[in-house]
Amino acid sequence: MNKTDVKHYIFIAMLAIAVIVISQNFSVLASFISLVLGALKPLVIGFMIAYIFNIIMKFFEKHYFPKSNSRAAALTRRPVCMVCAFAIAITMIILVMYIIIPEIASAFGVLYDEIPPAFTSAKDFVMGKLNEYPEIQEQISTVEFDWTNIAEKASKILTSGLAGILSSAMGIIGGLTSAVTNLVLGIIFAIYLLLRKDKLFRDGNRIRKACFSEEFNKKFSRVFHTANETFQSFFVGQFVEAIILGTLCFIGMKILKLPYAAMSGTLVGVTAFIPIVGAFIGAGISAFIILTESPMQALIFIIFLVILQQFEGNIIYPKVVGGTVGLPSIWTLAAVTLGGGLFGIFGMILGVPLAGTLYKLSFHALEKKESELGIAPPEDKKSRKQEKNEKTKKPQKPKKVSRK
Repeated sequence: MNKTDVKHYIFIAMLAIAVIVISQNFSVLASFISLVLGALKPLVIGFMIAYIFNIIMKFFEKHYFPKSNSRAAALTRRPVCMVCAFAIAITMIILVMYIIIPEIASAFGVLYDEIPPAFTSAKDFVMGKLNEYPEIQEQISTVEFDWTNIAEKASKILTSGLAGILSSAMGIIGGLTSAVTNLVLGIIFAIYLLLRKDKLFRDGNRIRKACFSEEFNKKFSRVFHTANETFQSFFVGQFVEAIILGTLCFIGMKILKLPYAAMSGTLVGVTAFIPIVGAFIGAGISAFIILTESPMQALIFIIFLVILQQFEGNIIYPKVVGGTVGLPSIWTLAAVTLGGGLFGIFGMILGVPLAGTLYKLSFHALEKKESELGIAPPEDKKSRKQEKNEKTKKPQKPKKVSRK
């Protein structure tokens, strides 16, 4: 055997040993991976925040003294644009909370006012029905209660319930503290990435060119640019689509004279960031709140939003988001379902652009393989229509050359 075969067999043997060791110590490996992911969570959050805010920053950077070559403009461009991006995000969050929270508090206030009278009327109804059936009253009066046993059971339930409440409260406080800490660290890391993004990008390119081959760098560049284009187009399109859907919901509710129009439009628009199912989540919460005012108006709202969702899903979403991501509807649904099952809400949001990236890369690889094999790809409707127009196009007559 030559050296290549020896290296090949050594690699197979090492891989087999690694598989055996991992299978026998899978729980330890899972704990280690969970620990590493927990430690990396602030960095992942910071990278996601930086990527989304970079889209807003690039818009401001294009309009912040674009023709100026002065040193002051170059030094202040990045910090000023970053502050503007964060200011817009904070303003939008405060505005959404200002619209939604008072309306939800008002709805729960209505529920608080309506529940006691409803409970009193239900109790009076039951007592009135019992007066009509004296046999039931006699059976109830003959029932004897062992108050000592009941008191013991009640004290045990109360003690265990208090312990469970305390443990749950401690768990909630610990989880909230951890979430706030990760968010703060993520924001700090995102600020550093946004301020130093040019240098980090240049250093990454230098390391990549020095450590890897030219063929690998070409493939990596194609994957990176495809993913960047797809994710950026998805976030921008999803934002525009959410604004359009929320605005249409608000206008429609005003026309139909339904209550909580501003709150419902804002809630539907915010939850529309989750593809396909997000608007229905916002609609369910809004319908429950409108139900405190009138069941009939809640039913009208549900019918209206179902019609609006059909209009949005068949006309607005394919034009605004679907065309930019380039993913068919069936794969969009599959990406949302799989991403939500694995990673929750973040999986539902990121599943669509990730699936769109894989879809574009797979078709690029397919076209490359077909060109290598000499297989002609199937013609689409646009190319057939263009070919038909060329065939039906009248040939131009040659111009006559005048002779003097």
